Amino acid sequence: MWIHGGGYREGFAYEPEMDGGEEWASRGVILVHVTYRLGSMGFFSHPLLSAESSHGVSGNYGLLDLVAALKWIKNNIAQFGGDPGNIAIFGQSAGVGAVQSLCASPLSKNLISQAIIMSGGGLSTARPAVLLDTAQLANKAMMDYFGKTTLDEIRALSFEDLRQMSADYTAATKKRIMWSPVVDNYMLTGTFSTVALANEIADIPYMIGFTANDMNDQTQAIKDFCVLRAEKSNKPAYAYLFARPLPGDENGAFHSADLWYVFHSFRHSWRPFTAGDEALSLKIVDFWTNFAKNGNPNGKDPEV
Repeated sequence: MWIHGGGYREGFAYEPEMDGGEEWASRGVILVHVTYRLGSMGFFSHPLLSAESSHGVSGNYGLLDLVAALKWIKNNIAQFGGDPGNIAIFGQSAGVGAVQSLCASPLSKNLISQAIIMSGGGLSTARPAVLLDTAQLANKAMMDYFGKTTLDEIRALSFEDLRQMSADYTAATKKRIMWSPVVDNYMLTGTFSTVALANEIADIPYMIGFTANDMNDQTQAIKDFCVLRAEKSNKPAYAYLFARPLPGDENGAFHSADLWYVFHSFRHSWRPFTAGDEALSLKIVDFWTNFAKNGNPNGKDPEV
């Protein structure tokens, strides 16, 4: 199950660089792209919404979409030839935050067999999530600023209204509204790092890495996560570094550069990919699909 990135604000599941399920299918893996609510539609929290919730929460609607997708796959994938007992999830950038949230959540962690974390994960405060009180009070302040004090008034707003209000509010108050997962003691009982340290994340094989010229150096966060998993579990954690500078410019192995290789989607790109890039992509697809099938990127019974 693939979860796209985009800062929880933008993006979609079939961006050109993510269009490449054929190579995965040829290796016996069903690749499922999922969508989820983003921005204000996916992560808007407010005390009035929490008050009407049977769980007393609001704000994790995008993550709950992903939990629903996992359950749908569990209940239906056999009809497509899949194994409902072997569901791997992977994502990149903000999709990593979603993957980590699913692996940490009591609502979903038992549905996952393997997880791949691409560019943005590990033990760190980079994706800390927001406490429920912090999130809902910040959004209430924004709604109050515009005189929207009832649920009817808030629900009458369109997505474009909310987008514009968020921008105008930030410009006027210098307070930026962040759309991100919420620690609400329902979907999330803590951040991925705190839940991992408590040894309460999904006890499964993990594969984690980033690109050489990513937005920031994630080496220490990944190292710390792998060390922690070695201490807490007998399930493996594999680390990788994607270091191929993409041909065509001088940006190197930038954030998201690896997606062209993971999905073998070169046909959608203007870049002058080489035979070496083709071979590298096919090897990466081997690694990713091997891991999806049995939790070992090198294959079930590797010689090396």
